[in-house]
Amino acid sequence: MTQKSLEDVLKAKNDTVGLLRNSRIGMYVYPVVAPEFTNWRDEQRAWRHSAVLFDQSHHMDELLVEGPDSRAFLESLAINSFANFPVNKAKHFVPVSHSGHVIGDMIIFHETEGSYNLVGRAPTANWILYNAQRGNYDVTLKHDPRSPSRPDGKKVNRVHYRFQIQGPNADAILDKLNGGPVQEIKFFNMDWINVAGRKVRALRHGMAGAPGLELWGPYEEKDEIHAAIMEAAEGQDMYLVGARAYSTNTLESGWIPSPLPAIYTGEEMAGYREWLPAASYEATGAIGGSFVSSNIEDYYTNPYELGYGIYIKNDHDYVGRAALEKMKDQPQRKKVTFEWNSEDLVKIIASAFDPGGENYKWVDFPQPNYASSSFDRVMNGDKVVGLSMFNGFSFNERAMLSLGIVDPDVQVGDVLTMIWGEPDGGTGKTSTERHKQAEIRVKISQVPYAREARENYAESWRTKS
Repeated sequence: MTQKSLEDVLKAKNDTVGLLRNSRIGMYVYPVVAPEFTNWRDEQRAWRHSAVLFDQSHHMDELLVEGPDSRAFLESLAINSFANFPVNKAKHFVPVSHSGHVIGDMIIFHETEGSYNLVGRAPTANWILYNAQRGNYDVTLKHDPRSPSRPDGKKVNRVHYRFQIQGPNADAILDKLNGGPVQEIKFFNMDWINVAGRKVRALRHGMAGAPGLELWGPYEEKDEIHAAIMEAAEGQDMYLVGARAYSTNTLESGWIPSPLPAIYTGEEMAGYREWLPAASYEATGAIGGSFVSSNIEDYYTNPYELGYGIYIKNDHDYVGRAALEKMKDQPQRKKVTFEWNSEDLVKIIASAFDPGGENYKWVDFPQPNYASSSFDRVMNGDKVVGLSMFNGFSFNERAMLSLGIVDPDVQVGDVLTMIWGEPDGGTGKTSTERHKQAEIRVKISQVPYAREARENYAESWRTKS
């Protein structure tokens, strides 16, 4: 019989960790956008020193939620309060499972009264779609999934284009684009600016801590808006950022983009697993790294560990509230940046140039993640004291960095050991060549790592870390 749901797949395999560690989905792809427009080093440098244009039109799901119950429905799934969430504001929307563990996150835009647009990765969109179909709320949803990872030359269409202009020179570009100074827009607030004779919606945002605006509108206007931005950017040293550099900006600003959705266990989540198709992100996503446990729940994270504890507002009922209330006063792991030792990193790279010798797991630049969700062991002697979860090279910092979580007693400045690569020569993932494991010294550093993001972001989880 054809396996139709995630639950069917899990029951047939009877080994959730093995299923995900050996997924054949391949590398996680940021689709459609060119890998590089110049070179990834200059593209990274530009968001710190001049200006960049991020094309965010393709790699995220969009989910429009409308109707008289839209606010109540979304609040029932979020740790966030909607008490101070008027039209023309945005929030970081975080849902958790009944056990209080993170399913994912999206940015939620309150665009008009009773209308919310959510943008981000698939797990959160899927969870919202499922709960809407249960029929307890009067809402209407329109889902625009991310573009295909490998479109193979086929035409790709989206509902919206989405651009972000960022960097020290961003305001000069935006003022020229607007035909005059852009009005003050506070962080995570929205307004309208003028672009090529059109009114275009804008969100004040900054991916790596530098100032900027995110612009969006109908996808059929994408080329026209892009051309207008390029014209306004003349003389401002603006770089287009390709898919290779794009994902690394989070290493400087401290957001972990791909926690494993905590949906694989628990009777209360069984209906959701039966609803999710066998081809869903949750059924085909890959776990990678040196941390191996037979218990899938050991890969779950909670909001406190990811720095989202400040979002939790128990002024409303939501899925997972009771579990989070029990967790509140317990010791929690904390999010940090791991700074990799350069000598150890060079040794790993050098192993690829030893004919006939054993090679370590390949470290790709600037982004060596080889799974949907990564978990590398961080050791203090023989004890696992942390997990490295998202890594990459920052040309601005001249360092390989990773984001992850550590035990409460680990302190900034501590030097620990990360195990790079998978045991037993690697798993069955297509992204994993045969290799041996290596030890890398990692220095515990602040999050966000970049001073610009730590000191100049508006007050948020970053400034309160």
